[in-house]
Amino acid sequence: MSQPRIIKAAAVQISPVLNEAEGTLHKVLDRIDAAARQGVQIIVFPETFVPYYPYFSFIRPPMASGAEHMALYEHAVVVPGPVTEAVAQRARQHGMVVVLGVNERDHGTIYNTQLIFDETGTLRLRRRKITPTFHERMVWGQGDGSGLKVVDTAVGRVGALACWEHYNPLARYALMAQHEEIHCAQFPGSLVGPIFADQMEVTIRHHALESGCFVINSTGWLTDEQIQSITPEPGLQRALRGGCCTAIVSPEGVHLAPPLKEGEGMLVVDLDMSLITKRKRMMDSVGHYARPELLSLRLDDRPTAPVHLLGGAGLEGLSPSMSTGLGTAASPEASALAPAPLTRVA
Repeated sequence: MSQPRIIKAAAVQISPVLNEAEGTLHKVLDRIDAAARQGVQIIVFPETFVPYYPYFSFIRPPMASGAEHMALYEHAVVVPGPVTEAVAQRARQHGMVVVLGVNERDHGTIYNTQLIFDETGTLRLRRRKITPTFHERMVWGQGDGSGLKVVDTAVGRVGALACWEHYNPLARYALMAQHEEIHCAQFPGSLVGPIFADQMEVTIRHHALESGCFVINSTGWLTDEQIQSITPEPGLQRALRGGCCTAIVSPEGVHLAPPLKEGEGMLVVDLDMSLITKRKRMMDSVGHYARPELLSLRLDDRPTAPVHLLGGAGLEGLSPSMSTGLGTAASPEASALAPAPLTRVA
């Protein structure tokens, strides 16, 4: 029997430097360096960690959030740009896969974006949360299906979703159907209260079981001083506590280390990749346990764009996300494909 392939993984629970992208970036780079000293091969940071999650939007009405929203625009990350270059350099230096959540600014819109850098420092995936949740819709734009992809890396096939995207079973199935091996989940942390952490734990353990993959989940953390700086009102401060569950779960739904529920810290564990086959030999939800001729997913993974060019001439000023998917149309043969758990619109 061949030797099991072991991957060392890290999940980071960490507080941002509020109102400062550079300070938060330095904390990211420091944690990457610390993980490298422990031999980590893949590391996951929280949702929109750089520069910081927009906690203000959860406790303030939109009419009272203008200044904070404008500040987020000023500190948001441009992709590619100095932040991605710095993280790519560290990933390349340590031969580490890095999964980082950022507030991405694309001209006049901010997106909740997940970045996956491979071990060479190459940015393999930039995906945007497809539906911001509740208060977040006043802050972020919507992503599209082009980011529902799994990428090959030195540690395996890696995918990612943010927060309540995990309650969209079709989004999860899109990644499962691409044979995701390591799923990277990100939540803001320090939000809603203990019930949020309890729900999060159920969610990530269920995805691990259903997908037959490892789940690395990272949540943020706010100190008492940071909470007081966001709001002086005790009642609102309660809404910014709890809700943390940084964890790493096996394909059998088992915690590989006790989850972090408060404070900063980093979980480092070994992933025995043979557990994926052990799980899937009994239940492969996109293989022998699937019935694609009865139930299947249709995914439109084309980048959306406000302009569709019908001629050969280009337009200046189009964002990268726009220029990659212009002028495409759905294939008339899409519905006639052989049964498959996932059908892409051409």
